Amino acid sequence: MNPRDSSAAAPPEVRRSARVSASELFRTFAEMSIYGFGGVMPWARRMLVDRRRWLDDREFAELLAVGQILPGPNICNIAVIVGYRHCGLRGALAAAMGLLLAPFFIVLALGALYHRFGALATVQGALRGMMAVAAGLVLMTGVKLAQSQPRTVRGLVFGLLSLTTVGILHLPLGWVMLVLIPAALVVEWRAQR
Repeated sequence: MNPRDSSAAAPPEVRRSARVSASELFRTFAEMSIYGFGGVMPWARRMLVDRRRWLDDREFAELLAVGQILPGPNICNIAVIVGYRHCGLRGALAAAMGLLLAPFFIVLALGALYHRFGALATVQGALRGMMAVAAGLVLMTGVKLAQSQPRTVRGLVFGLLSLTTVGILHLPLGWVMLVLIPAALVVEWRAQR
């Protein structure tokens, strides 16, 4: 049997883990954390889906969904899952450290600078401008993720329910998730039967 044939039959996780090293995971997540400082998710999608092609849009959306229901920051959960998928525990640690190390030191430095200069009008104006950019990046990531999902009435209904309850009615996200996630799972399970 040709060795190439056996690798082609292997699941995607096996093929991926042979190509991605722990150091490459560290560098990739470090790069994304530096580029996406203050809003890593748009850069995470760009790096993992568009540039590295370690995930497709659907896998990224699924990992994001899992990352949101697990405790902790979504992007940290994604880093651990992707790292573990490629290199096991070593990859999970490398991805998480790559994601967290540079921002840790940057936050310390910026915190000291903000403490000293935060009251200046120019600093306040710059922060307002950065908030608009971050909101735009998050919105575009949401649009790209929505485009990769199957278009069903069920998905639209639950998307609108989420938007209304959290975005308009300002209900706590945790309570909304506790209600909508099980409801969406039941509805989807019934639709699949």
